[in-house]
Amino acid sequence: MIDISDPSAPTIIGSVNSTGGGGRVYISGNYAYMTFVGGFRVIDINTPSNPEIIGYVGLGYAYGDVYVSGRYAYVIANEIDIDGRPWLGHLQVIDISIPSNPIIIGSVDIPSGASDVYVSGSYAYVTTAISDWAGNYGGYLRVIDISAPSNPEIISSVSTYYAQAVYVSGSYAYIADAASLMVIDISIPSSPEIIGTVYTPDWGADVVYVSGSYAYVVGWGTRLQVIDISTPSSPEIIGSG
Repeated sequence: MIDISDPSAPTIIGSVNSTGGGGRVYISGNYAYMTFVGGFRVIDINTPSNPEIIGYVGLGYAYGDVYVSGRYAYVIANEIDIDGRPWLGHLQVIDISIPSNPIIIGSVDIPSGASDVYVSGSYAYVTTAISDWAGNYGGYLRVIDISAPSNPEIISSVSTYYAQAVYVSGSYAYIADAASLMVIDISIPSSPEIIGTVYTPDWGADVVYVSGSYAYVVGWGTRLQVIDISTPSSPEIIGSG
C-alpha cells in the first residue's frame, strides 16, 4: 500500500505477503482483488497500513488480468505451452458478494489465450495477443455477453495486430495494439468495427488509459504518449515524455 497524498513523495505504508507472486490488482471499496500464479485473492484494505488476505479461490492456470463490476470479478487465466505462450485462455466469473468466500460461477474459453479484460454494462471486452518463434503476430478483441454471469458467451470478435490491453469509454474500445492505438466502435456489440488507428512505432503500445478526450499509452520504451481522441476516427499523438 502506497500513500500518494503527496504525489511528489509516495510512501509505502503497508504490505501483505503473497506466495505465488503477484499478477494484476483491482481496487473496489475496502477490498483489493489480486490474481497470482494459479489463483485469486481478496485482500481487506480497510486499514491501509495493515492489509489482510481474507479470501481465496484457485484458478488452476497462469494468472492474468482482473476487473471488478458489482458483485462479480472477471478474471483472465491462461493455459500455456512448453514455450510459455498462452494457447487457451479462460474468462472466469467469480462471485465476490461474500469477500471471504469467492466462488467461480461461470467461465468461457478464449481461443489462443487472453491478455486483458474490461467490463462495461452487460459486456466484457477481452483482448488476445498471439506470437510464435517464427515472428508471426496476431490478435483479437472479443466481445462477451455477461448478462447471465453463470453462462458468459462470446458474441463477436474483430482481428487486430497484437492486442495487449483494452479500455472502454462510451461507444468505443481503445486497444493498445503493440505498435498502435486502435479505436473500435462497439455501439453494436455483436458487430464491432475498427474506425481509427494511430501508429506508435518508436515506443509501441502496451497499456492504455482513457480520460475525457485523451488516451494515455505506454509502450516498450516506457514513454508516455498522449493521444487526442476527440475525433475517434482520427486519433492523433499530441505529446510524449
